[in-house]
Amino acid sequence: MRILEKIISDRGSTYAVAGAPCRSETEAKALLAELKRKKAFAKATHNTWALICEDGAIKNDDGEAGAGMVILRMLERENIRDHLVIVTRWFGGKHLGGDRFRHVQEAVRLYLSEVRP
Repeated sequence: MRILEKIISDRGSTYAVAGAPCRSETEAKALLAELKRKKAFAKATHNTWALICEDGAIKNDDGEAGAGMVILRMLERENIRDHLVIVTRWFGGKHLGGDRFRHVQEAVRLYLSEVRP
């Protein structure tokens, strides 16, 4: 799994992005569990993710309403299949409003530019 840590900071919130080849929701959950073995990721406020695989489009907001859909749409737009992308946020105490979606998009863009699946 490729992990890019502390890529975005805004008003105290910090973002990271991770991903790996993945072919099912079961595998995605196992990869997420692997990521959460790192203490910092286990304590994160949100670990949102998306995947397009044979089972279809799968997403999970992990409490960050709409963030999974942002990741999913970017994967669809880039025609990326069988690759899990996880955007992690540590909440900094101030609400970001719509900027949180911009940060999720930027995190996915950075990941895709580093690791083109």
